[in-house]
Amino acid sequence: MQHSTNHGNLQLVAHYEILEGRPHWKKRAPTFTFLLQNKLHDNYNKTIARGSSKWQGMTPLSFRETRSYSKGDIKIGFYSRKHGFGHTFDGVLGELAHAYAPPIRWFHFDNNKNRVVYQGDQSGHNSKGPTMFATIDLESVTIHEICHLLGLGHSVDQNAIMFPKLTNGVRKIELEKDDVYGIQSLYGAKL
Repeated sequence: MQHSTNHGNLQLVAHYEILEGRPHWKKRAPTFTFLLQNKLHDNYNKTIARGSSKWQGMTPLSFRETRSYSKGDIKIGFYSRKHGFGHTFDGVLGELAHAYAPPIRWFHFDNNKNRVVYQGDQSGHNSKGPTMFATIDLESVTIHEICHLLGLGHSVDQNAIMFPKLTNGVRKIELEKDDVYGIQSLYGAKL
């Protein structure tokens, strides 16, 4: 689905897709929580928080972490293969993660992927780096999947965060115009 907006003589064509049924959060401050059994290093938690802040910066939404798994709005976990949620991961190659918009609100990473978590300079940009040759950047995947949680589908714009493929060694953490137009069509701009 392509979206088109007419501004006088200028016509903008967006390449984003809204998920079927236009799911979105009514709550403006959803919480996220981690599956305790995963025993994640603190760097993973910080990476998830950075990923959610990208969308928070463009919308009226604000995210916060809660330690209570039962009370968390978004349930995040690392799983392998068949993990009891009706969706099976494929192992080392293929799908990196999956996330579902309300009312489901699950966010699952494939535990069989090689991931890299940046600990140094977090300002980052969309790039390919030698230290990431055979790895997937966790923050790039997080930003993409959180947007699915927010109700946005894939984009055909290859530069967009919401493009459905991420190549090994590529760090893609800056929102493109198509990403921003898509998310703001659901939630409006940050006030």
